[in-house]
Amino acid sequence: MPAPLPLTTADRELVAAYREARRRAGLSTIPTHLWPAKAFCAQVGGIDGWLCLSLEEQCGLDRRIRSFVNWLAVASRLRPSADYVVAAVPQLGRIAARYHPATYALVTETSRELGYSAGVGVDQWSLFARLMVLSGSPPDVVGLGALEVARRAIEEAEGRLGPVRRQSASSRGGRGPGGPAQSMTRPYRGLLAVLFHAGLIDKAPKNDAAWDSSPRSYAEWSHVAPTLAATMRSYVDQCALTQRPATTVRNDTTLRELGLFLAERYPEVTCVAEIRRAHIEAFKSFLATRPAKQPAKGMTLSRATIKNHLIAIGLFFQRLLEWQVEDAPTAQLLYSADLPRLDQPLPRFLDDGAAAKLLQAARADNDPFVRLAVELLARTGLRKGELLGLTVDSVVQIGTAYWLRVPVGKLHTDRYVPLHPQLKALIDSWLAARPEALRSNLLFVERGRPMGTHRVDRAVAKVAAAAGIGRVTPHQLRHTLATQAVNRGMPLEAIAALLGHKTLTMTLVYARIADRTVAEEYFSVSEKVEALYDRSVPLPPDAEGAEMRKLRAEMHRRMLGNGYCARPLELDCHFESICESCSFFVTTIDFRPTLARQRDDAKEKGQIARQKVFEGLLARLDEGEAS
Repeated sequence: MPAPLPLTTADRELVAAYREARRRAGLSTIPTHLWPAKAFCAQVGGIDGWLCLSLEEQCGLDRRIRSFVNWLAVASRLRPSADYVVAAVPQLGRIAARYHPATYALVTETSRELGYSAGVGVDQWSLFARLMVLSGSPPDVVGLGALEVARRAIEEAEGRLGPVRRQSASSRGGRGPGGPAQSMTRPYRGLLAVLFHAGLIDKAPKNDAAWDSSPRSYAEWSHVAPTLAATMRSYVDQCALTQRPATTVRNDTTLRELGLFLAERYPEVTCVAEIRRAHIEAFKSFLATRPAKQPAKGMTLSRATIKNHLIAIGLFFQRLLEWQVEDAPTAQLLYSADLPRLDQPLPRFLDDGAAAKLLQAARADNDPFVRLAVELLARTGLRKGELLGLTVDSVVQIGTAYWLRVPVGKLHTDRYVPLHPQLKALIDSWLAARPEALRSNLLFVERGRPMGTHRVDRAVAKVAAAAGIGRVTPHQLRHTLATQAVNRGMPLEAIAALLGHKTLTMTLVYARIADRTVAEEYFSVSEKVEALYDRSVPLPPDAEGAEMRKLRAEMHRRMLGNGYCARPLELDCHFESICESCSFFVTTIDFRPTLARQRDDAKEKGQIARQKVFEGLLARLDEGEAS
């Protein structure tokens, strides 16, 4: 047994609190187990003494003393630094589970109900303990804002310490509720969902995209010239008041990329007013060669992405001038000719046979989400975002029919679409299997979080592969429904209402795909054309119309010995009757009717010289006949 340690009154009070906490947790309170608390007070100098130690000294303390430090942190009596939490890898999760058993049980049980495994639930609690300790708040009162601040602090500490030091330090830790450090991105998202549905935080977690971007964006903005960054970020903040969050994120990303490009290539440019046309031309060349998000495939940015980048930058310059901002461009820097011209292909859709195979494969799939998602997309024409935005009360009954209320989406409008009874049954089955712990009103929730669009993509791709019809995207099902409706005579106004189009111009593209008038005219003419080539079948009476007969007569009249005359009808020709004017021209009474028609034709056209030629020929024929 270690020798007794000298303790002050404050030290004894701290040891007594530790003894009481162990007693409530059902742990031993014998003097040997209380030695770490006494040693911490006598040898380290208590909490104030520990805070004065360097990080290396804190991590180098006896393992038993560090366990007492962990209790102090869990009990909100001591707030360690983020560097210590990362470098020392304290067993905070295991200790927090001992001293907050009710909250531990609530978190892990909610995690299990949301579909996570037991191991993932323990890891989520361990992460929660680390964040809770850094925030300095008990687990039942810590808020989302404090959790986010603590998360950023841990990420910054991991960046400062580096992977080698974290790895060497983590060798002193162990697995379990307080295991080694790991990437926080995915566990943090899942933890927020669990805490929300457990009732420990009041704000639902955001969807996938937003969490990773903020720390990186802060770091990248720090490399942009301060004045330029201030103007750009002020513009983004103003636009955020009226734009959708996704648009704001795209604007921030685009302007940040421009700022980083100028900082690297043209460091002398420190504000918007110093940007010149040459800088924009260089940035255009940079965008044309910059790798896309998947550089391993050798892909560069698409023309559509480049166009969107340039449009965003052009609006930035234009609005700075309109708002009369002090740091505004001094001249026009972007023109419409700078924007790449995009192809305008018709929407890709499935023919009736492929669509039937797709639905048959969907109904045979074992995953209820796959069946419901594919059926909804194919039968209602929903967009992916509209599908994932459906709520549990989206199905309404109007009269004897059921309708689906589509939430506000891409075009800032909502609408009602008719719901097939089979879809109503599928939705009811999906809701019946919904976990009771969910606090979200979204129809599609996966492990407590809003389901991501990639889940819908995978569902459609899985069914398409099973049907053997190649690659199919969710939006193709929307195009397929519209094309089927046009082919079967549904008015364009009704199709526009079904798809949620604001104008008929958006719907007319499907009329280009399925123009029944063009098809009917083509097939009616093609039958007559085929009859011309098939000599065994008599030509129909209307095979040659009036215009064709007129053209054939005109061409016959203009035929020459080795070609034909292409002179327009409205133009006169001095050589039209040159052969009849020749002294060697000979005719007989047999050609009198033809010569008479040619004279009459010249008279009708006002061709006096030609008329006189034929009148002379007719006169000689009459004289010869009289003699």
